[in-house]
Amino acid sequence: MQHSLRGECGRDGPLVALETTGPVGGRKARGSRSIAGPRRAVRAVQRIPSRGGGGGNTHMSHFGKGVPERPQELPGGRRDPVEEAPSVWGLALYGFQHVLAFYAGAVVMPLLVAEGIGVTGEDIGILVNASLLTCGIATILQSVGLPGIGIRLPIVQGTSTTAVPSLVSVGLAAGGGKAGLPTVFGAVIAAGLALFVIAPVFSRLVRFFPPLVTGTILTIVGITLLAVAARQVGGGNPADESFGTPAHLGMAAVTLAVIVLLHKFSRGFVATVAVLAGLCVGTAVAALAGRADFSRIGDAAWVGVAAPLHYGTPRWDTMAVLFILLVMVIIAVESIGQFFAVGQIVDREVDGRQIVRALRADGLATAMAGVLNSFPSTVYSQNVGLIRLTRVKSRWVVASSGVIMLILGLVPKVGAAIASMPASVLGGATIVLFSTIAVVGVQILLQADLADQRNTILVAASVGIGFLPTAYPQFAERMPGRQLHALFESGIILGTLSAVLLNVFFHHVPLPRRRRNSSRPVDLSKDYMQHDAEPGKSAS
Repeated sequence: MQHSLRGECGRDGPLVALETTGPVGGRKARGSRSIAGPRRAVRAVQRIPSRGGGGGNTHMSHFGKGVPERPQELPGGRRDPVEEAPSVWGLALYGFQHVLAFYAGAVVMPLLVAEGIGVTGEDIGILVNASLLTCGIATILQSVGLPGIGIRLPIVQGTSTTAVPSLVSVGLAAGGGKAGLPTVFGAVIAAGLALFVIAPVFSRLVRFFPPLVTGTILTIVGITLLAVAARQVGGGNPADESFGTPAHLGMAAVTLAVIVLLHKFSRGFVATVAVLAGLCVGTAVAALAGRADFSRIGDAAWVGVAAPLHYGTPRWDTMAVLFILLVMVIIAVESIGQFFAVGQIVDREVDGRQIVRALRADGLATAMAGVLNSFPSTVYSQNVGLIRLTRVKSRWVVASSGVIMLILGLVPKVGAAIASMPASVLGGATIVLFSTIAVVGVQILLQADLADQRNTILVAASVGIGFLPTAYPQFAERMPGRQLHALFESGIILGTLSAVLLNVFFHHVPLPRRRRNSSRPVDLSKDYMQHDAEPGKSAS
C-alpha cells in the first residue's frame, strides 16, 4: 500500500464493530477495533476497557448497517455523486489527475523489485509497463466491478511497496535475476487466488491483526525498506567504485529537496504530486550532469506488451507462496481501512458484503498481475486524499484513470523512460516514501495501550527480530535448508510472525485456571489477560 503523511491512518480511524465473547465480569460485551480511516464510516459501538492491545476472544460481526448498492438518487432528488459521470473531457481531466497522484508509486515498486532481484536491461522496462497495465486493470475491477467482485466506489489500486522485501527474498532464493521471476510470479498468482477464495471468511482473521499488530508490522516494513533507500541514494550498487560519492548524494538531495519544498510552499493537488515532481526534476538535473542514459527510449517500440507469463511457466514453491500470502493478508487489513475511508468521503456506508467484493477484486487483480508479469496490488491512499480535495466522487472518473494507466502500460517507451531514471534520484524519493510507511505504523500504534508491558514487549521484540536480517544478512546464510534461508532473509516476515504469535500468546491464550479454594471464592475474570477484575472483587 502506498502511504503519505496526509493519509487516512490517524487515531480517528473508522471503527469496525467486534463482538467480544470473553468474559468481562461475567457479561457479554461488544467492543470495537480501529482500522485506519475516518471514524464515521461505520456505526461505532462502545469500546470495552481493556489492558490488552489485541482484544479478547473476538470476531468481526458487523461492518455497518448497509445501504442500497447502487442508489441513483439521494433524498431531495439529488443525484448520487458516485454514479454521476462527467463529460468525456471531464473524465479525461479528472482521471489524469488521479494518474499523476499515483504514477510515482506505480513505477517505483517494480524498479525496487528489479534492482533487488538483479533484473537488468530491457526487462526493467517490461516490469514497469506490466505494473502500469495491471494498475489500470485492478482500478477498473474495483470501481466498475464484475458480478460479486469489486466495491464499485472510487478506489484506485496499484502495486504495493509493502511486498517488495518479500518478493525480493523469494526471487533471490529462487536463483535471482530472470531465473527467479517464475517463482515470484507463481507465488503472486497463488496468493491472489487464495485471497479471492478466503475473502468471505477473512473477517475471522482480522482479530489477529489489531492496531497493535498492524502498527508494528508497518513500522518494521518502513525500517526494512530504508536499507533499500540508502543503497539507492549511494547509486544502487555498493560494489561500484562511484557508490556513495558526492555526485550520487547530490542528485538524491535535489530530489528530496523538491519534495520537501513543494510540501512547504504548496497545498492541494501540487503537494499530492510532489514525489512525481521530485523524480522529474532530479532526473533532469542528472541528465544535465551527464549521469542519465536515455538511449533505451529510442530503442523501445511505441506500442507493445509482453506476453502473459513472459518469463516462463510459474513455479510452485510452498514457502514462497506462504510468504506472499502473509503479505497479502497484511495488505488486505490495511486496505479495509481505506475502503471505509472512501465510503465516508462519498457518503456511502460500507458493509460486510462490499468488503468481501472488494477483497475478491484485490485477490483477482493480484492473480492477474502474476500472469501479466507484475506484483500484488493495494489501495493507494494518495488518491483517497485527492477525492477529498477535489470533491469529485464519481467512480467513473477513477475508472477513467484506470483506462489511462492501462494505455500507458501498452507503450514500451514509457517503461524505458522510467528504467532510465538514475538510482540515486529514485533514492531521494524512496527516503520519503519508505519513512512515511514507518510513520504511519507509529500513528496506528498510538491506538494501542503501550502502557501495558506486554504490548511494549510485543512491539520491541517484533521490531528487533525484524531488524536482524537488515543489520546482518549473514544470518540467512547460516540457516540449513532453502526454506529457512528464505525466511531469515526477510525481516518483514520474521517481524510479522513475531507480532502475530506474540499477540496470540499475550491476548488470546488464557492462563491456566487455578485450583478452587473451597473456603474462598475465585474470580475467574482473573484467568483472562484482556480485562481487569471488577472493582470490589477480591483477587485469589
